[in-house]
Amino acid sequence: MSAVAFIHEQLTGKKEFPRFKAGDNVTVNYRIIEGNKERIQSFRGDVIKKQGTGATASFTVRKISDGVGVERVFPFFSPNVESVVLNKVGQVRRAKLFYQRGRSGKSARIQEKRMSVAVAEARAKAKSEA
Repeated sequence: MSAVAFIHEQLTGKKEFPRFKAGDNVTVNYRIIEGNKERIQSFRGDVIKKQGTGATASFTVRKISDGVGVERVFPFFSPNVESVVLNKVGQVRRAKLFYQRGRSGKSARIQEKRMSVAVAEARAKAKSEA
């Protein structure tokens, strides 16, 4: 490992996020600084895409607000991203869901992935412990 890579690894903070993919419904809690005040705001929506590797990796979340589609890009290693909560696991066949931009209403819904009872209970237990 080169010295530059070693120093870069030491300086970048490691954050633990749940494993999510395109189609999953997540809530991203991020820090907003207004003047000298600081607060946490949440953004809940469907993951449209994940891109990049390493320090430049990011993911895009899309939600519908008052009938208007809103997309926001979050860097994985941003100090302003407080946490990511996985709400639902979606069942999709693609890695990039850009077709969602042209849809509204029922056709814009992403079907939830069915899981066995044991897997669902393990997930619920892990969620309650965190």
